Order: sequence, then structure tokens, then C-alpha cells
Amino acid sequence: MNWLKENIWFVLFFIWSFPMGYYRSQFRKIIYETNDWKINIKPVFVKEFKGLFGNIFPNDARYLKMRNFYRFYLVVYFGLFLMWKFY
Repeated sequence: MNWLKENIWFVLFFIWSFPMGYYRSQFRKIIYETNDWKINIKPVFVKEFKGLFGNIFPNDARYLKMRNFYRFYLVVYFGLFLMWKFY
């Protein structure tokens, strides 16, 4: 129990990171317009960053919803990391 109190930020950061693979996979499948599982292991990032920080499909509601959720997820992820690092 004492270990948990000392490492609560690390535990929260670790738990929050579990669904990251799923969300990233869904986002990449929308961006690269594929359902192939290999998109998850390809080292291509330029279009992904453009899609995350820009608006490459302005009329696609599924893309906009996933992009906004993924942004929120990454902001919380980054916030947990900062709290863990500096707290």
C-alpha cells in the first residue's frame, strides 16, 4: 500500500496508456484510409501529424470526432506525465 501512495502518478500514467494503442490505431486507419492492421507498425508519421494538428478531412464527421478525442486523450496523457515528473 505504501508503494502505491509513493507511485500513484506513475500508476495513473501507466493505466491511462493502455487504450493508447487502440485509439492511435483507429486514428491512423482514418487518416491513411485503410483497414489494414499493418498501418499500426508502419513508420509513417507526416500525414498523421498533419491530421492531428490540422484538418485534412473537414467534412468527415468520423475523422473530426476521432481527432478531437485523440487530442484530448493526448493532452491528458501529457498532463499525467508532467504531474508524475514534477510532483
